[in-house]
Amino acid sequence: MMKHVAANALTLLIVGLILLGGVLAMGQRAFFAEGPLEQAICLRVEPGANLAAVTRNLEAQGAISSATVFRVGAQQTDRAGRLRFGSYLIEPGASMDGILDQVTRGGASTCGTELQLRIGVTRVAYVLRELDPATQRLEERFNLPLDTDPLPEDFLEQAALPDTRLRVTIAEGVTSWQVWNALRQADFLSGDLPDVPDEGSLAPDSYDVRRGQDRAALVAELQARQQAILAAAWEDRQQGLPISDPQEAVILASIIEREAGGPRELAEVAAVFYNRMARNMRFQMDATIIYGITRGEGVFGRPISRADINGVTEQRQHGAILYNTYQIDGLPPGPIANPGRAAIVATLNPAENDYLFFVADGTGGHAFAATLAEHNSNVARWREIEAEQRRLQFQ
Repeated sequence: MMKHVAANALTLLIVGLILLGGVLAMGQRAFFAEGPLEQAICLRVEPGANLAAVTRNLEAQGAISSATVFRVGAQQTDRAGRLRFGSYLIEPGASMDGILDQVTRGGASTCGTELQLRIGVTRVAYVLRELDPATQRLEERFNLPLDTDPLPEDFLEQAALPDTRLRVTIAEGVTSWQVWNALRQADFLSGDLPDVPDEGSLAPDSYDVRRGQDRAALVAELQARQQAILAAAWEDRQQGLPISDPQEAVILASIIEREAGGPRELAEVAAVFYNRMARNMRFQMDATIIYGITRGEGVFGRPISRADINGVTEQRQHGAILYNTYQIDGLPPGPIANPGRAAIVATLNPAENDYLFFVADGTGGHAFAATLAEHNSNVARWREIEAEQRRLQFQ
């Protein structure tokens, strides 16, 4: 009798173990299998959130097939207590294992809110954007000048969220003073920034930053990036160019950056400058006049005058005449802005053309010419375009 009972118990135990093994195998397959999510979502993990809260959130949004499997999987893979706060883009079909990997690995948020300090040539602004998970496009919520006072309350609330990604974006052709002035006012950075960096020493680009990041350390990063770009471009430059060192390349690239009508024109404009050098012609570029007068501080704010071109205005200001390429031969004493990578590369690898002149063509680009007669014809067309634009403006 006892043998019979023991045999039955053993049988039940074996069956139970088999069933348990099957359940575990099914759970394991579900844990690593493609998940039920049909459309991307943004999962926000609050600071201090526990596994139960995250599991409920995922279950409510239809991202996991089993809350139990998700929790057990997290515990068995030793990730239950390793959640990192932030906002995470969960792709359609993401497995439970993949979701856990995202929320425990940490790093920069991949969705949610982004606050960007955009430093442009004519405008500096706070731009707050939010990722739409469905389209995976950042939708702009605010675009406010840096000096907006007071800033809207809802902007401040979103900007202050601990998982808001922070970015500083510097446009090609901005001056070092513009960058210095904007970084000093950015309240998500910290530390002193006493001196304006050398003109041309900063690499225009978009930089991820941390809340409270040191301003001086960020400037050092911008300078290191520009030095690396310049060194690589100088190493790969065309031979025989009439510039003697990388500093002259930055000076010329800064003028090309401010005068060209976009990336597609950089190499063509570079060729114009070299063609003028070969003929001992002055550069005669308006951007150099403006920099001589303003030293890159703020926006010029008015048209160039005949007095500016002739150097009358500059003579009232110490050293300004040195930048006026209508009045000096060759390069000015220093850069007039911070050129981007493309401008530096184009400066050291110019196009092959015989152009000596260029003037705006009304499309955002320029009309190029090899002769003065052709250039004068292009100028006349541009004057007609300007006149028509003024007429339409005041209709």
